[in-house]
Amino acid sequence: MTRAEGGRPHPAVAAVRLAVRAALADLDLADRVLVACSGGADSLALAEGAAHAAREDGRSVAAVVVDHRLQDGSAEVARTAAETLRGLGITEVEVVAVTVAERGEGPEAAARTARYAALDDTADRLGASVVLLGHTRDDQAEQVLLGLVRGSGARSLAGMPAARGRYRRPLLGVSREQTRAACTAEGIVFWDDPTNEDAALTRVRARRALADLERDLGPGVAAALARTADLLREDADHLDGQADDALAALGAGPWDVDALAALPRPVRTRVWRRLLVAAGAPAGQLSGRHAEACDRLLTHWRGQGPVHVPGDLRVGRFDGRVHIGPAAPVE
Repeated sequence: MTRAEGGRPHPAVAAVRLAVRAALADLDLADRVLVACSGGADSLALAEGAAHAAREDGRSVAAVVVDHRLQDGSAEVARTAAETLRGLGITEVEVVAVTVAERGEGPEAAARTARYAALDDTADRLGASVVLLGHTRDDQAEQVLLGLVRGSGARSLAGMPAARGRYRRPLLGVSREQTRAACTAEGIVFWDDPTNEDAALTRVRARRALADLERDLGPGVAAALARTADLLREDADHLDGQADDALAALGAGPWDVDALAALPRPVRTRVWRRLLVAAGAPAGQLSGRHAEACDRLLTHWRGQGPVHVPGDLRVGRFDGRVHIGPAAPVE
């Protein structure tokens, strides 16, 4: 059945369409929208919602399928997804094959880097104002759960933003169950990624842990974690703004110890992260313990040696100032 009684769309279809419409409400009708699609239920439900908006409002909607080429048959999966998208009425569909080059950040992060590079390039070529991503409420909950396990701060626990730059995530208030129901109701055949069962991947373990929590504590855990992200995001945005102002006031390094120590700790830890990333530390490899170790150069100074951080950097305190730079070469 593709329609609820009375000719109305299935409730899950309506939920997805409403979420997409809300995410596009501030755009001009002339603004081109690009949908990122994997062929899974989440992104195909998103694409159907965008295609519906195109039919109703006359919006220009295109789609891109990124083939990571990490699995046998990935090219066929991408081609099938493209055909499904065209069947939804999205006539401009591109399949982009990428090479995932891991540089020490792990396979999931490497795939993400390649994917976003392809999405940016496609959006630029097609003149798209926004790129829609199919992350759901469950993805958000899993992100927050991982942040809790890692002992991360408010920014990590704030999860994924609904909008950042050209990227938008309309479905953060829609469950994975709803996207699958929406596809089924509309007769859309979707692909189940076999890596979703690979326990070697962090996201899969988080998904299973969340399912266990839902079973043991009762339904609503995922929704509660997603609400936690919403509540923390405003706090994190405010502190990040203060950190940006503090960083501008500090200027170029090396930095005065007293000036750093005078910053409130929640702001200072964010300043540390910005300083480390600016010096060349891979953002994905930095954790709270790195900022904490650096902060001890200010708060627990006993003449200790430099702190080692990712990117083969050293953070040291000399003559009342903090220095960040590469490790000295071994002669």
